[in-house]
Amino acid sequence: MGIVPIMLEAPVEGRDFPGSLPELRAWFRSDADCVDYLDWLRWPDGFVCPWCADVGDWSATASIYRCNGCRRRVSVTSQTVFHRTRTPLTVWFEAAWLKMVSKQGLSALNLQRVTDLGSYQTAWTMTHKLRTVMSQSGRKRLTGQIEIDETYVGGAGKPGLTGRGAAGKTLVAGAVERRGRGMGRARLQVIADASSASLEIFLRDHVTLGATVITDAWRSYPAATAAAGVAHEVRNVSASVQPAHVSLPGVHRLFSLSKRVLEGTYQGSVQPEHLQAYLDEFVFRFNRRNSHTRGMLFLRLLESAVAGHPAPYTDLAVIHRKPRLVPVPPQAPHALPRTLTGPPLKRPWRSARAAQSWQLHG
Repeated sequence: MGIVPIMLEAPVEGRDFPGSLPELRAWFRSDADCVDYLDWLRWPDGFVCPWCADVGDWSATASIYRCNGCRRRVSVTSQTVFHRTRTPLTVWFEAAWLKMVSKQGLSALNLQRVTDLGSYQTAWTMTHKLRTVMSQSGRKRLTGQIEIDETYVGGAGKPGLTGRGAAGKTLVAGAVERRGRGMGRARLQVIADASSASLEIFLRDHVTLGATVITDAWRSYPAATAAAGVAHEVRNVSASVQPAHVSLPGVHRLFSLSKRVLEGTYQGSVQPEHLQAYLDEFVFRFNRRNSHTRGMLFLRLLESAVAGHPAPYTDLAVIHRKPRLVPVPPQAPHALPRTLTGPPLKRPWRSARAAQSWQLHG
């Protein structure tokens, strides 16, 4: 008889992931709780060595295995986004939750304030490491009818032309599926220019063969769509009496929502070198906006984090002409960030009042 595959159940709130902030803090009261959860996410069927794929191990500690095959010591967090982190995992879990529960995202400065991190650079690095696993690569391509357009991001206040000839701005291509009167999944990607070659690459990366692409009358689209093997419908905005956001409502709404996040949460301070990471984060949440619980997004983010790769600070902090725009690591080592784990308190607000009353009345 053949082996019957086991059908995995869909994740269940309250069993596979917390459904609220109180549950999050009740589940993960210590770093040991966090390590056990990451262990379960990474190796649900038991330890598998990431170096030699051997399944045998000696459990050295609760968070470290020793592989029977290659004899390596393997930490639960090794070769993941949390690789060699000095930040307590309770802080990481709080940061992951806060990034997922808000539709507007979470800035590094707000993360530093909420979790009482002593260094802005630590908060900045954490947020960017989490963004590295929100990449659009490897996702299923868009299908059906898809609106596509381009927009410019950044460069506010700089002189120059407007429209597709704008100077000092970053060009972003956007695509969103039409689902009746609503929108389906979306993609946002920084592109070099609005040429047929650049748009063809965008279409090949994000649109399924045979899908129908709806665009404006920009001259690069006919050649790009033909080369990418997709059908093409044109909405000539300049020749019609309707504005662009009426002819192509979905993609322009997508641009509006993403710019609102960039200008609101991040105060328009996103640099061109990091723009794609912020767009990936926005799309990660946008494509999961219909999830019944935000805890599911937290689960998906941690699943991606343990399946991801280490992202050292030196790789994240792209050198700018103005180095002050990127947080500079301190010259001397500083203390470890404070963990969110703490002993239960016996209502300090009442004990302090009782002590004052005793001093006054004897």
